[in-house]
Amino acid sequence: MPNNLRAEILAEFRRRFGVVQKLDRSQSLYDVGNNALRVYFRYSALHEGERTFFGLREEDLRRLEGHSSIICFLWDNQPSPLFIPFSEYEEVFRHLTPAGDGQYKVQIYPSADNSELYLPKTGRFNVEGFFGWEVVDRLIDKSRIASIPELSHVQVQSLLGAIGSRKRFDVWIPLVDRAKLDSTIAESFECCSGLPSGYEAARSILPEVDVIWIERGSGALRAMFEVEHSTPVYSGLLRFNDIHLIANRLKPTFSIVANEDRRDLFLRQLSRPTFRASGLNELCTFMKYEDVYCWYERIRRSG
Repeated sequence: MPNNLRAEILAEFRRRFGVVQKLDRSQSLYDVGNNALRVYFRYSALHEGERTFFGLREEDLRRLEGHSSIICFLWDNQPSPLFIPFSEYEEVFRHLTPAGDGQYKVQIYPSADNSELYLPKTGRFNVEGFFGWEVVDRLIDKSRIASIPELSHVQVQSLLGAIGSRKRFDVWIPLVDRAKLDSTIAESFECCSGLPSGYEAARSILPEVDVIWIERGSGALRAMFEVEHSTPVYSGLLRFNDIHLIANRLKPTFSIVANEDRRDLFLRQLSRPTFRASGLNELCTFMKYEDVYCWYERIRRSG
């Protein structure tokens, strides 16, 4: 099955970009379009609990450095391939130590709502913006990056709210922010009038969260997002940590959303002893503004 999946992806690369060649000394590295892109293929079966397990060879990752390159994660019955630009996590891998076999052990948690990449001793990262061939097109054709606008705090809230609405969640936005939502960046959506019952222990904190997705019917809290445009990343993590400790039965996903230049700050803050002790460092993901925008565009185009 992994060879069949890889063959299908390689055939599409050839159709789109012409020449595709396997690099020497590797069974998984390919050059696309005469050095326009390097692709590193990884496959995993889908294990119990909807988890995948991948080994990334340190030697192979080093051969991605200095090139436009992606890691293509594949698993059975995948709706579309996951293409993660290596540059997004190159610095993270430099600070990690591979296992005794020379591989970094990583996991993907596939989800219809909020797929995540897990890096041991580092944390979780939302990867919804990296599904589909648009990722490859953007990486090879840099001119398309210009079409992604500079986003404000409230525009990111608008995008996340519209994504949640498209996914048929009820959406909570703090009352003070609702009049500012930008319908020019994302389609309008209706905010729920109140938070569901059953979360009284966190009642003073939940209304302040920038965006919450709520399961329609059950009232379960599915995802929470804190947009850290200029405010300290630490404040959003503290709010998530309080919710996690006060109402740990909630089990939502927690995501800090910020510009790329705040990723390192997020990783440093999340590694604090208080977040390691509570377990938040294993639950909280990081998303870039660009990823949110691409996520919304992909959902909008798919209908």
